Amino acid sequence: MGLFDSIKNAAERTLKQEATKAVNEAVQNIGKGRNHSEKFTFATLAGSLAELQAYPEATLDSAFKTAALTVVALCNYEKDEQATIEMLNFLKGPEDVSTYEKQFIKERLAGKYYKTFSFFEGATPENGYKPTTPYTISVSENPYSFDNENWATLFVTSSGADSPRQIKLRKKPSTGQWFLNDIQCLSDIRVPVSEDPWA
Repeated sequence: MGLFDSIKNAAERTLKQEATKAVNEAVQNIGKGRNHSEKFTFATLAGSLAELQAYPEATLDSAFKTAALTVVALCNYEKDEQATIEMLNFLKGPEDVSTYEKQFIKERLAGKYYKTFSFFEGATPENGYKPTTPYTISVSENPYSFDNENWATLFVTSSGADSPRQIKLRKKPSTGQWFLNDIQCLSDIRVPVSEDPWA
């Protein structure tokens, strides 16, 4: 066997090994960081920090749980702004809701409290975004959700929007808990049909 044949055979072996490795890694990664989603169901929506902490999801041991509870907490804003901030402070962990964030939430929800309910099943522009009960919400990831260590960007889908909305979360490695970092899901959606002059 000549030198050329030896080099060629070695190259082919290396290519086969790399291809096998790539296939094995792809198989192992199926279902990880792809388009996985989790559903959460609540008999009632929390109206206080104590009620929020009573949910089994309040362990905050997954980013999905924290994202779902963020939407639950925001649904209380119209009824009790202070209690809502207390719930969000709990979900933010080591940090509190900043003055800027409080103002942002206030501006985004003023007169549009239906936005937060639009993320639950059964809510539609036609029914004024009234969810079916028990309240069920899906939280999803995409292939890039967990690209950065200890950070996650998850998605909730509003029936009044054409694309999913983001909630950013951060993991505290010492406790394994995921905390709310940034609420990015409060952009405007289609107004309820009852409020739409063009409906």
